[in-house]
Amino acid sequence: GDILLLENIRFDPRETSKDDGERLALAKALVELVGDDGAFVSDGFGVVHRKQASVYDVATLLPHYAGTLVAAEVKVLEQLTSSTERPYAVVLGGSKVSDKLAVIENLAGKADSVIIGGGMCFTFLAAQGFSVGTSLLQEEMVDTCRQLLETHGDVIHLPVDIVVAERFAADAPAETVAADRIPDGKMGLDIGPESVRRFTALLSNARTIFWNGPMGVFEFPAFAEGTRGVAEAIIAATAKGAFSVVGGGDSAAAVRQLGLPEDGFSHISTGGGASLEYLEGKSLPGIQILE
Repeated sequence: GDILLLENIRFDPRETSKDDGERLALAKALVELVGDDGAFVSDGFGVVHRKQASVYDVATLLPHYAGTLVAAEVKVLEQLTSSTERPYAVVLGGSKVSDKLAVIENLAGKADSVIIGGGMCFTFLAAQGFSVGTSLLQEEMVDTCRQLLETHGDVIHLPVDIVVAERFAADAPAETVAADRIPDGKMGLDIGPESVRRFTALLSNARTIFWNGPMGVFEFPAFAEGTRGVAEAIIAATAKGAFSVVGGGDSAAAVRQLGLPEDGFSHISTGGGASLEYLEGKSLPGIQILE
C-alpha cells in the first residue's frame, strides 16, 4: 500500500541517453523498486514520441498499460487520421516552417484546407516572390515552400494582410498592411483582420479542425487578435458540431492566456510535439511499445 515518489527522472542523464544500454540500466533500477507483481502504466502523452528510459525501456521489462490520458489522446488522433469527417481544416502557426513541414506534406493531401499563419507564413510569402521586410524568414525553406504551393496551392491558404511593427516589442506601434506590401525595415507580428475574416469563412463549414501554433505574437496584446480571431472561429464551428482539436504547446497556452473557454474545443492535447509527430505519420516509441 505504499506510494514512492521519485525525483524528476530527467535529473538522471541515462533517461534521455541515446545509448540503449544506459537507458536500460536506469529502467532496471526503476523496476527494482516494485515487487514481482509490478506493472507499468504510461500516462505522460507529452513524452510518448521520445525513446526514453521511463517512456520506452521500462515497458520492455514489466507488464504495461496505457493510462486513461494516453488512451484518450490516441483515440482523438486516430479520429484525425483515419475516420475524419469532412470538410477537414488544418490551422498551422508558430515560427518555423521546418518544424511543421512534415505535417504540411502529410496533411495537405488529406485536408480540404491548410491555413498557415504565424512566423512560418513569411517563408511562404517569400516563396511567392513577396518582400517580407525584417520578418522571420527561413531562407533555406523558400524553395520547399514554393514546391508545396505548386503541388497543393488549392489547399494551402496564406494571410492576405499582416500586422507589422519596426521592432519586436509589446509597445511597438502597429499598422496593418497587405501581405504583398510589407515595408522594408518592418516585421510581421500577426495576421490582419481581413485574413481572420477569410480564415473564419473557411473554418465555418468545417466538420473536423486541427489547430497547432498561434497566428502571431499572442503574448503581446497588440499582436494577439489574429490568434484570438481564429480561435473564436474554431469555437464557433465546434458549437455547430465540428470536432476540434488543439494540438498542445503554444496553441493551448494561447487559449488560456487569451481567456478563451477551454470547453469551447472538443479536445486540447497535452502533447504538442507528440501530436504533430503522430499526424506526420511517424511511429511514436512510447505508443509502439504499449501495443
